[in-house]
Amino acid sequence: MTKASPEPGSTTSTLGKALNAGLRRAMLDDDRVILLGEDIGALGGVFRVTEGLHKEFGDNRVIDTPLAESAIVGTAIGLALRGYRPVCEIQFDGFVYPAFDQIVSQLAKMRARSGGRTTLPIVIRIPVGGGIGAVEHHSESNEAYFAHTAGLRVVSCSSPSDGYRMLRAAIASDDPVIFYEPKRRYWDKGQLDLDAQPASLNRARVWRTGTDLTLVAHGPTVKTAIAAAEAAAEDGYSVGVVDLRTISPLDLDTLKRCAKATGRLIVVHEASTFLGIGAEVAAAVTESCFYALKAPVLRVGSYNLPYPPAKVEDEFLPDIDRVLDAIETSLKY
Repeated sequence: MTKASPEPGSTTSTLGKALNAGLRRAMLDDDRVILLGEDIGALGGVFRVTEGLHKEFGDNRVIDTPLAESAIVGTAIGLALRGYRPVCEIQFDGFVYPAFDQIVSQLAKMRARSGGRTTLPIVIRIPVGGGIGAVEHHSESNEAYFAHTAGLRVVSCSSPSDGYRMLRAAIASDDPVIFYEPKRRYWDKGQLDLDAQPASLNRARVWRTGTDLTLVAHGPTVKTAIAAAEAAAEDGYSVGVVDLRTISPLDLDTLKRCAKATGRLIVVHEASTFLGIGAEVAAAVTESCFYALKAPVLRVGSYNLPYPPAKVEDEFLPDIDRVLDAIETSLKY
C-alpha cells in the first residue's frame, strides 16, 4: 500500500477531525500503530473519529472488533507484548467497565511487575461526558477510577490543537494511557497546526491568567470555565483558567503557582464532586498553599447520582451559572 505524506500547515479543524489527523499521522510515522474498536473500520466509529483510516491503511491496521471491551483491551495487551502500539477505541464511556479488570489488573501493573523490562504502549480512547442527549451508560465521567490506579497515565483533551498533539504524544508513550475525549466538543472548531510537535503529557495549560481567582477544568468543562471567566470579567473580576490536560499525574507546580497568584481556586468537572478529581486538587493545593489562600478551594460538578434522562441533563451538568455562583461565593471570603 502506498502511503500519503502528512499534510503541512495550520488550518481550522473540529476536535474530531484533529483527533483523526493525529491518528493518521501516528500511523504514517510508525507501522506498529494499530487501531482496534467497535465499528471503527468502514463506518469510521460512532463519532467518525477514525473515518477514512480503514480505507487508507487496510484491515490489518484498522480492525473492527466484536462487541467485547474486555477482548479489545486483552488483545491490545497481547499485541503490545509482541511489539505493536495498539490504540483502542471504547465506543462510549459507560462501555469501558467490561474491560475494567483487564485495565486495572493487567495493563496498569505489568510494567511494575516486570521490573520495568516490559512496556505496554497502549492508548485507550474514551469519549467522555454528557451534553449530547444520550441515554444512560453513554454520558458518564469515570476518570477518577483510572486516575486512582497506579501505572496508568490519564489525560483529557479540550481543543483541536491539544487533541492532535496530545494523542500523538500518548501513542508515542511507553506507558499505558487512558485518553479522554469530550464528546460534546467533537464538533467545536479551533486552530490546528499539523506541523506542531506532540504535547507534553505532564503539563497543564493556562488558557488565561487572572489576579482575583483561578478556575481549573479539564475536557468538556474547559469551555464552560472560559465562558464563566469572560462573564466575570464583565463584572470587573480577573479570573484565570487552567486546563489540567493531565489528570494523572497532576501538574501540581502549575496549580500551586496559580493558587498562590490569585489566592482563590475553583475546580470544575462533569463528574460527581464526591471523591472526584476536584477533591484531590483541593487537598493537594490546600496542603501546599494554605497560607496563600484567601478562601477554601471550591468544587463545581455533577451530583452523586446515576446519570439522569437526557431531558434533564442540563440541570445535572455544571453550567456557567453554577460556576459564576461559585466565583461569587469564593470572592465573599
